[in-house]
Amino acid sequence: MLNQRALAYLCEVQRRGSLRGAAIYLHVDVSAVSRLIKRLEDELDVVLLERHSGGVKLTEAGQLLAEHHRAQRDADGAAVSRLRALTRLDAGEVRIAVGEGFIADLINAPLETFMTAYPGIDIEVVMAGVNEAMALVKDRAVDLALLYAPPMDPLLRCHVETRQPLDLIVPRHHPLLGAGAPLSLHAIADWPLALMDNPFGMRQMVNQVAHQERLHLKARLHTNSVAVLKNFVRSGIGVTFMPELSVAEEIEHGDIAVVPLAHRVLSGARAQIVSREDRELSVAALACLDHLRSGMRFFKADAPRLMGQDANR
Repeated sequence: MLNQRALAYLCEVQRRGSLRGAAIYLHVDVSAVSRLIKRLEDELDVVLLERHSGGVKLTEAGQLLAEHHRAQRDADGAAVSRLRALTRLDAGEVRIAVGEGFIADLINAPLETFMTAYPGIDIEVVMAGVNEAMALVKDRAVDLALLYAPPMDPLLRCHVETRQPLDLIVPRHHPLLGAGAPLSLHAIADWPLALMDNPFGMRQMVNQVAHQERLHLKARLHTNSVAVLKNFVRSGIGVTFMPELSVAEEIEHGDIAVVPLAHRVLSGARAQIVSREDRELSVAALACLDHLRSGMRFFKADAPRLMGQDANR
């Protein structure tokens, strides 16, 4: 039987990058962490840690054990969750990684109604760009991730996917609203532009299309905040890229308008809810997934303008 405390210490060393960092987080002495891991190495006759100038890292054997421990912990949590469900105990925790563009849709109703329906289930929401959110799922740091325009990844399971094109977002009465047809990136190159930073799915798509069109887009503003992008456009300074539902409230109030973009990479963007492919979700996480699927505008239907186009066909 593997020493579970030693495995937990090993996982924390991997996360923190040092014995001291793990010990501080675990509120134990460094010697206790070192001693238990050394005992585990002796029992298994294998080296689990390698020391380097910046701290320590796990060997291949150490990584295998750490992954085994995390998988076992997830399985135990799922089993306990199912037992609680059988005995009608409303308890549990769900961790979700979310891009800022989803926040308004998440907070407006689905999160409130879920927490009202399941008062014993705690929710942790982690703000993350698409790359970080995918990594958090794969590292088992979160149960679910809400992703916009993610790359394909065989380690992730997609539970729901909808069409949410990346549109050009402009101030009301902007001259580009009279274009009459979806725009190319060349058509907006001369307008003041704001862009999300590179780790975000929206920016990665724009970079891909700009590269294909051999176009250098010069942004007047770079940010990691959707709110900053909205204010940039609302104030009339310039334009940016965003899915329609991220600015649904501003569109309804007449502050912002949407112009479709022509490139199929942008018009074909998808929103997804994902989990780790080989991870069994707890009852709490499954209940939350069902709630998000039916309650969030991003996931219960395609973008509103696409629904209108489909209805007119």
